Amino acid sequence: MAESDPRAFCDLAAMVAAHALAQPEALAIVDRDRRVDYGTLDRLVDQVAASLQQTGLQPRETIAICAATCTEYLAVFLGALRAGITVAPLAPSSTTAQLMDMVRDCRARLLFVDTATALTLDDDHALLPPGVARIHLDAVDGQAPLAPWLLAQLAVPTPLSIDRAWPFNVIYSSGTTGTPKGIVQSHGMRWELIRHAPLAAFGTRSVTLVATPLYSNTTLTTLLPTLAYGGCLVLMAKFDALGYLQLAQQERATHTMLVPVQYQRLMASDDFGRYDLSSFQIKFCTSAPFRAELKADVLARWPGALVEFYGMSEGGGTCILDAHIFPNKLHTVGKPGAGHDIRLIDENGHEVPRTPGGASQDIGEVVGRSPSMMDGYHERPEKTSEAEWFDAEGRRYIRTGDVGRFDEDGFLILVDRRKDMIISGGFNIYPSDLEAVLLQHPTVQEAAVVGAPSPEWGETPVAFVVLRQREGVSAEALRDWVNAQVGKTQRLSMLHCVAELPRSAIGKVLKRELRDEWINNPKERTQ
Repeated sequence: MAESDPRAFCDLAAMVAAHALAQPEALAIVDRDRRVDYGTLDRLVDQVAASLQQTGLQPRETIAICAATCTEYLAVFLGALRAGITVAPLAPSSTTAQLMDMVRDCRARLLFVDTATALTLDDDHALLPPGVARIHLDAVDGQAPLAPWLLAQLAVPTPLSIDRAWPFNVIYSSGTTGTPKGIVQSHGMRWELIRHAPLAAFGTRSVTLVATPLYSNTTLTTLLPTLAYGGCLVLMAKFDALGYLQLAQQERATHTMLVPVQYQRLMASDDFGRYDLSSFQIKFCTSAPFRAELKADVLARWPGALVEFYGMSEGGGTCILDAHIFPNKLHTVGKPGAGHDIRLIDENGHEVPRTPGGASQDIGEVVGRSPSMMDGYHERPEKTSEAEWFDAEGRRYIRTGDVGRFDEDGFLILVDRRKDMIISGGFNIYPSDLEAVLLQHPTVQEAAVVGAPSPEWGETPVAFVVLRQREGVSAEALRDWVNAQVGKTQRLSMLHCVAELPRSAIGKVLKRELRDEWINNPKERTQ
């Protein structure tokens, strides 16, 4: 068993079955007014696995799921894994065209949807690719969820030995930079995540509050270990600050994974101090830049440890910041995790040298290598090659697209996204530098800076800001305030006040949308 030999491979569905045998009445899922124990969950997973086999699906074939968070979603995911079938969890926020492209790309045989997704597909008259069947996850016409597709409740799947090299899932990138790419992650890669989970206190008494969507790799980093070690998942179909605080107190949550914008909304809530959060042992954060000031606020007012992960769904290297242990390093994303090799490379692909103490002599693109690396992008060998870098010994690393440097203690400081860097008049401008200045102004709540086309300079920085209150400062005055504090080459050419910044469902600011909006709406160039 995994507990006796942490290096041995064990598949997740088998671990769930072991918990169902050892503690059948232990709570596995809290889903609104439903409370599902491990025995019940395991029987449903068996039904799903047997039904998939009855449909004729073979190991390493694929199903897709596009739905909001619910018990049936998890049961289908786990049932597919038990049958050796790959899962492609798709974002309900995708356009219908994107959704159909992803279904085709992963070659899904079945598409599981909830009512909301089904209505969208029907409204858009979407035609599934030939040979793909649509199955409802939730109740339809008074029938039970997944009926009539499921076999009888006592159905048992044909036993299967899962190979660690088989694909576990295909996670699609957020699509913030174009068409989403399918990231293929193996059972072995997922096991590397699971086997280290006890170090983060995951166990049978864990209660993990899930407030990010199930299609996201961010969510799976805490959801999978919780199930693997017999803990309880508390599901939120849609995040809101008050609802989260109520659930956390009511269910005595011990673990959670949130993205920075969720931490921001929780800490800004007038209700935050009214709720007892003393049950929390550890909180995680990943997916987007996490401001040092926000980390400090979480440490000061929210009990339990705070850990930030820096990495990508593609795998490669991960940095870990134990913020509660290193409060003087909140401006960093921490140090490389055990067994993770993080390096910096310059624009020519050469490694950036480091001092004996660990500091990098220059900034560079972050590349990483570890036991947790994607097999590649699904059926996109050219994109896979673009994402890879090989050192002098021929070892494979994954490129992040982020630019950073190491400090004198070996902690990684991110500078910006390489693709977001603005080249104006031959000078490199990092939007994060300007965003940091904007956030120092008392009226600014959020800020994003993008490079816009300029006939004079090639590109020019344009800022989009969300104000704490509409009155008190004009866009022009705020732009002048920033420009008085930055170098001549960094000055904003324009600043535009907006009600909110466009974000992906996982909380990343969609700078491409801001850039396109500015280019396509000339009126905004005068604000």
